[in-house]
Amino acid sequence: MALIFGGIIGSERERKNKPAGIRTHVLVCVGATIISLIQLKICYDAIDLIRLDSSLISVIKFDQSRLIAQIVSGVGFLGAGTIIVTKKNVVGLTTAATMWTVSALGIAIGMGYYKIAALSFILILFSLIFISKFIKVPTRKNLEVQYVHRQQTKEFLIQYFDENNIEINQVTFNVEIYEDYKIYQNVYGISIPNNKTYAEIIEDLSFFKNITKIRLVDVLN
Repeated sequence: MALIFGGIIGSERERKNKPAGIRTHVLVCVGATIISLIQLKICYDAIDLIRLDSSLISVIKFDQSRLIAQIVSGVGFLGAGTIIVTKKNVVGLTTAATMWTVSALGIAIGMGYYKIAALSFILILFSLIFISKFIKVPTRKNLEVQYVHRQQTKEFLIQYFDENNIEINQVTFNVEIYEDYKIYQNVYGISIPNNKTYAEIIEDLSFFKNITKIRLVDVLN
């Protein structure tokens, strides 16, 4: 069960070329299952010893959650290794979350809670594959545009945003003065409609001859 569930979730990550794929997710899920089974075995062995000699009840102590707690914290560190932070963005958060979640799947399977495991597996797959198709959240990023010929280019940008239903939330301006020309820089905080992507916007704007540079920058709160 751990092999199949972990493998299916890992294959979804691998198809998207993420840092942790099938083998990683299978190993995390199976490993969590093994540790959970060991924890149960320790518990059952202790109960059997007490049944054989009731005087041992004050001596033998066991905690069913002790090893499981180590899985929860340990896999968190493992998942952190899949997160890549750059100046522009953060990637790997979903993969880190799936690794932590498949460890929980492994715990449920190892402890024998098969109904919880099966339902959780369905919900995880739904979250990874289908939820983005049903729930559309408008994204917001800053678009940095460098250009020459201020008035002409500003009119072009405003017209483009209006025609494509792109909402401008805020604008910051900057200008660099050289000996015989000026380079203008506008940073637009924009919200885009569902039928548009940032890649399409950048490609559209790049065809305008006055624009010398376009890029996405982080929104700073």
